[in-house]
Amino acid sequence: MIEPNPSLHRVLRAGIFAALALASLALVLYVSKEPGGKEAVVDPACLDTAKTAERLRPLVHGEIAALALAKQPQSLPEVRFAGPDGAAASLADFKGRTVLLNLWATWCIPCRLEMPALDRVQGKLGSKDFAVVAVNVDTARLDRPKAFFDETGVKNLMLYTDDKAEIVQSLKQVGKVLGLPTTMLVGKDGCELGTLAGSAQWDSQDALALLAATQG
Repeated sequence: MIEPNPSLHRVLRAGIFAALALASLALVLYVSKEPGGKEAVVDPACLDTAKTAERLRPLVHGEIAALALAKQPQSLPEVRFAGPDGAAASLADFKGRTVLLNLWATWCIPCRLEMPALDRVQGKLGSKDFAVVAVNVDTARLDRPKAFFDETGVKNLMLYTDDKAEIVQSLKQVGKVLGLPTTMLVGKDGCELGTLAGSAQWDSQDALALLAATQG
């Protein structure tokens, strides 16, 4: 019979305890990455937007301090609305351009306050690489949105509408809309760069610097 070797047993026990400790640590790190125990992964279609978001982080301050940049950018659901001529349009039509997507309604007082600033942003930065897309979501009195634009002196924005407010429901389902106004910064690949709930001075120096940097 082979006599037990106490030294060997101690070594084995120490090895087992070390392995268990490492496994426990790995589990903690894995779970802590994202609630629910799943490791957070950037959508492969959004890698360019993820890089842009990291580049923009130092610029989120001042007038746009409330802008929440995406940590793991994801593709947005397909959202549809009507163009100025009533023809069907969607966010996908703007792929290849950075988009400042604003959801607003005529009864929303903060929307009225920020609309002139959004109009000025479109006038300054609107191009083949950037667009402000302001989508009205009134579901009644459909003559009001155009009057609203006239009253607020809008000259550069095009009037996009969704008289069923389906765009609100689509984005609410993925946790992107809680109220109006809501503005989303969308990368050229159609992925979310960031979201700001409430109004902002979008033509401020802080905002313009950040928006210009999306083209970097």
